[in-house]
Amino acid sequence: MKRIAIVNARLVDPVSGLEAIDHLYLADGQIVGRTAPPPGFQADETIDGKGLICCPGLVDLSARLGEPGGEQKRRLQSELAAAVAGGITALCCPPDTDPNLDEPGLVQMLKSRADALKLAQVYPIGALTRGLTGQELTEMAELRDAGCVAFSQADAPLTDHRVLFRAMQYAATFDLPLRLRPQDATLAAGGVAHDGEVATRLGLPGIPTIAETISISTLIILMKETGARVHLERLSSREGVEMVYAAKRFGLPITCDVSINHVHLADIDIGYFDTSARLNPPLRSTSDREAIQQGLVDGTIDAICSDHCPIEDDDKLLPFGEARPGATGLELLLPLTLAWGAHKRLPLAAALAPITAHPARLLGLPTGALNVGRPADLCLFDAEAVWRANPEELLSQGKYTPFAGMELHGKVRYTLVGGTVAYRAPR
Repeated sequence: MKRIAIVNARLVDPVSGLEAIDHLYLADGQIVGRTAPPPGFQADETIDGKGLICCPGLVDLSARLGEPGGEQKRRLQSELAAAVAGGITALCCPPDTDPNLDEPGLVQMLKSRADALKLAQVYPIGALTRGLTGQELTEMAELRDAGCVAFSQADAPLTDHRVLFRAMQYAATFDLPLRLRPQDATLAAGGVAHDGEVATRLGLPGIPTIAETISISTLIILMKETGARVHLERLSSREGVEMVYAAKRFGLPITCDVSINHVHLADIDIGYFDTSARLNPPLRSTSDREAIQQGLVDGTIDAICSDHCPIEDDDKLLPFGEARPGATGLELLLPLTLAWGAHKRLPLAAALAPITAHPARLLGLPTGALNVGRPADLCLFDAEAVWRANPEELLSQGKYTPFAGMELHGKVRYTLVGGTVAYRAPR
């Protein structure tokens, strides 16, 4: 393994708040020195970081990869290549793969395939119920031993509260974290957009906000009863943010994230039935978007995820209500987060925390900071670089994004995973 010196970079550490031009020294997959090299250190490679920002590698809490049973060849490689091109060094894969991640062998296969590519590290989320049918619990302890870091239903409904109650009891007994999407399936049934003026004008069936808040209420009650740790995936509403804020004040072990799409967009961005903006949960009102942005600032919302979902033409070139929900996001997560931080006038370290230190903490990873002894999972980017989000130039096989054509600031130049250069931008 190479010994690497990163010199003259502007180090930004979201944990300590450090922001200074300095040097880092890497060996054996770790940060072994800062400012000065350790005794006897001789670099095999020196990266000139002048004009670049060096921060911990991004950690993405939700990115679909099309594995282990994706039909497209080399899908895993293309999506992990897109991840490191976006500065992402670790990501979570939801369990709604084909087949679902409900057996230890499938989890081990996914991890083995990902590890062999030597790109971003993949942390599987195990299925909460077999086949994600919401009926029979999986062997969560065995899935944990196979490599699962949490358990989820992804976007599959779990309508039987008795099954959910047992799942939370089981998870609390073994201290297993749950990742749950707060959406009542009966209230959301048939809906494709936020139940508001835009959906009414376009004639689209709506999903009311109470589909989210009723689910959150249920989960909070069951958390109080069982003591389970629950992470809410992809909040979308002002009322949902307020409920999480109150639950945290009450002392519940509840955390949550939001997709980068919902940080920037609202239902008005559907435009004239733009299927790139067909998302789950749906884009809600501008007041919901503002509450999400503020929830990130005050810490109610813990993390931002890409909610990456690579979708082919056959599933998007359809009427809005029939199109598959989702968008590509791995290569856009960093610049869009920087744009949110600039809009809120946050220090750079604070803006980067929801995509680095905070998700790393939620997963129990030792990454997310630039201390000596930490894993050398790093992102070096040019904050001043301006580029356009041209879908055809993205490395992901998914080309659909509501940000297509947008001018973005911030371009990754190097991504290091375990002290090895996993991505180097073309000159």
